[in-house]
Amino acid sequence: MSNQLKLDSFICFAVYTASHAFNRVYKPLLDELGLTYPQYLAMVSLWEEDGQTVGGLGEKLFLESSTLTPLLKRLETAGYIRRERSRQDERVVVLRLTEEGKRLKERAETVPGCIIDASGRGADQLARLQAEIVALREALNKSTS
Repeated sequence: MSNQLKLDSFICFAVYTASHAFNRVYKPLLDELGLTYPQYLAMVSLWEEDGQTVGGLGEKLFLESSTLTPLLKRLETAGYIRRERSRQDERVVVLRLTEEGKRLKERAETVPGCIIDASGRGADQLARLQAEIVALREALNKSTS
């Protein structure tokens, strides 16, 4: 068997299994916040920029509308966001944080530090790794478009 067909040599397998390991670390932290990982990502994006459209958020998170809509409905039911029709174009839905959603940010601020600690790496090492993974993702996306 060639080395190219060894599971341990697949970068995609390393990323895939690292994703599972991340999920195991995130789960108890996010359970305390009452969020799933995709909900957490949506909230982080809204904490960065309140008033995004559903379409814009979907593009940032690489999520289809069919996945994003139920997630947003659950965040709205939990009282963290409001979905509003745009005044300029009623086909567009704008997402706004509620006061409770803004307060949740304070409780979530410890999560990134916990992830850094669990990684056993410094923040600078993780930032370099994240940049490399983003560059890899962009190259792969470019090759398929």
